Amino acid sequence: MSNRREFVRTMGLSLAASAAASAKLAALPFTGPGEGSERLLVRNSHHPEPAPVGVDRLPLSWYQQTTQRLRAAAKAKGVDAILLQTDTNLVYFTGCFRGSGERTTWALFMVDEPETIYWFSPSIDRDLITSWWCTENTYYFCYPHAAGGFPNRGANMRGERVDLWTWVLTHLRERGLAGKTIGLERELTPSSQRTFSSILPGSANVDISDICLGMRIIKTPEEIALIQRAYRYFDKVHAFARDYILEHGTNATDYEVGQALSSYGINLMMRDVKRDGKPHSAVGIEVTGNYVRAGVATAYPHPNQFFHTKLQRGQPVYVNCDILLGGFGGEGYRNYIITPSTQHHDRMWQVVADTVQIMTEETKPGAICSDIAQKVHAHQIKSGMQDFIYHRPGHGQGTNFEGHQAPFIALGDDTVVQEGMTFSVEPGLYDAQRGIGINPSDRLLVTKDRGVRMSSIPFSREWSYLTL
Repeated sequence: MSNRREFVRTMGLSLAASAAASAKLAALPFTGPGEGSERLLVRNSHHPEPAPVGVDRLPLSWYQQTTQRLRAAAKAKGVDAILLQTDTNLVYFTGCFRGSGERTTWALFMVDEPETIYWFSPSIDRDLITSWWCTENTYYFCYPHAAGGFPNRGANMRGERVDLWTWVLTHLRERGLAGKTIGLERELTPSSQRTFSSILPGSANVDISDICLGMRIIKTPEEIALIQRAYRYFDKVHAFARDYILEHGTNATDYEVGQALSSYGINLMMRDVKRDGKPHSAVGIEVTGNYVRAGVATAYPHPNQFFHTKLQRGQPVYVNCDILLGGFGGEGYRNYIITPSTQHHDRMWQVVADTVQIMTEETKPGAICSDIAQKVHAHQIKSGMQDFIYHRPGHGQGTNFEGHQAPFIALGDDTVVQEGMTFSVEPGLYDAQRGIGINPSDRLLVTKDRGVRMSSIPFSREWSYLTL
């Protein structure tokens, strides 16, 4: 215990010392019930088995099998080929972690070719793509691309700007897709449709975005295992943050708490992640602490100010963290009250804790999202908290680039809850007049008969009320 406290204390000295101390603390062995705040963690017997150390991302075989399911579903709608363009779907279905920005990228799947993938990309990503799953990659130089301008090939010439939608459709025509039906992730605008019809005469396009979204919504066992492993890191990161606040107290700022937990979390996770410095290992890694905030800033659900406030007695602290491992994880937030508290603050905290439990009990297969939301809001209103309600109680949680995902625990969403869905649990309340906000978050996994919060961090007064 003394070693752990010594390292937690050291992390307040400087950013350099913080990085060194967090690496040492992350390497400390933890045995038995844990030390410091870790002793308060409550493991849930309904948690799925986490992915073991060494499984830091989904294997290529998972992406190929998932894409084959996509092919089959699209073929049932009469589709001959699938053209993916959004980063959300490109990463989810191919496993090649990258972002497009203004440099648009496409991946083409022929529905009757189970193992092939044809890329159309900017030159900047050609090594990432060809070193992963790639049958063939056709690339343009960069955006905006000039016709014939490939300085990497010695063709350093200016030319007419190439319309990339025209460019990719031309390559599809060269692959014999004129007269075929192509599945897209969107409904084309009139101008895009005219280009499509001009370059691919006799072809049709079908919006398959619903198929893609439906597959992303229902998590497979492999996805769930990686998510659960990420939440094991959440447990330790939040225990560390709680210890840090108790150790440094009013000498710390919310900014320092966020920087410290992020540094600790990264060192903790990277202790386990296999990597060689090359692409495709240590992908989708993130531990954020930039939204940790104290005092009046907690009272705003979507603040726009920078957070650099000293922790104070009698004030709330909001410890916000997002963790991704191989693109899988989510959000985990907890609120603290540095005693002494007020009766109003105590009441708000209790109502939020009650509604967290309502969501956990009500979110199970067959339930209706809007019904769950209505029950949460009914308890908030009955408890006199209506003035402090700003948003829905929860949202579906995606992966990689997609934090928020349908369906939503909201009054306007009548989706039926299914096994394999996951939701955030954040029935927050905000009182700007008194400078108090309470908005915890967890990830709720829908199993065959119940909802299971994936962290082991309790919603208890013992955890949430801190006496310095």
